[in-house]
Amino acid sequence: MTFSQKKLPLGSSAANQWQVSETAVDLVRRPVAPRPVSVRGEPQSLTLDLARSAIVVIDMQNDFCHPEGWLAHIGVDVAPARTPIDPLRKALPALRRAGVPVIWVNWGNRPDLLNLSPSLLHVYKPTGEGVGLGDPLPSRGAPVLQKDSWAAAVVDELPVEEGDIRVDKYRMSGFWDTPLDSILRNLKVETLLFAGVNADQCVLCTLQDANFLGYDCILLEDCSATTSPDYCWQATLYNVKQCFGFVTNSTDLLAGLAE
Repeated sequence: MTFSQKKLPLGSSAANQWQVSETAVDLVRRPVAPRPVSVRGEPQSLTLDLARSAIVVIDMQNDFCHPEGWLAHIGVDVAPARTPIDPLRKALPALRRAGVPVIWVNWGNRPDLLNLSPSLLHVYKPTGEGVGLGDPLPSRGAPVLQKDSWAAAVVDELPVEEGDIRVDKYRMSGFWDTPLDSILRNLKVETLLFAGVNADQCVLCTLQDANFLGYDCILLEDCSATTSPDYCWQATLYNVKQCFGFVTNSTDLLAGLAE
């Protein structure tokens, strides 16, 4: 049986739409043509489908990467956290042109902190004194890691473009208590490129959860960094390659995109 009445698309993602009319609903999703690209990687080389991929950029925000942000205020050298900026400035426009969604996953707490437990607050304010989550930065007055504040905004060197997707997180994992998984499944994404800081903390935790949920996980080594000691970085690379996915870099990715 066929229906001649004109149907209209219904769905927020072109990859996941019904076609509907007053009298009929077509549940058949329209096929998306694969767009394979090959890149060098570890522990093996990779071929990924750009039509089923997204890049997740984690915590490239002022509180972690700016010289007047929170980490700098508490005495952390943020120079390592700034090293992904230049590679991302080159990689993100190329990925956008290739139709790969750019998803910014930033720490952005509620102003009332009601979804944060004392155990989480303790990590960042162990004695109950000092500048912790939600407290104003002495230099700018912006509340630390609060949604929509300067502190939680992406650094100016990495413009957020129209069409990019933003997700606020409240834990080290970008999946916990956020819509990230629902967004990715609505986009019909299966492969995730990971970038951002800190590689051994929020990036790794998000990547691990992605692996547990069944996504293909690829860490972009030069687009990730950490302010932790070097052994933490080396352990992150080891664990990603050993247990959770693959490692490549933006130079090899861009070379693959150019072929």
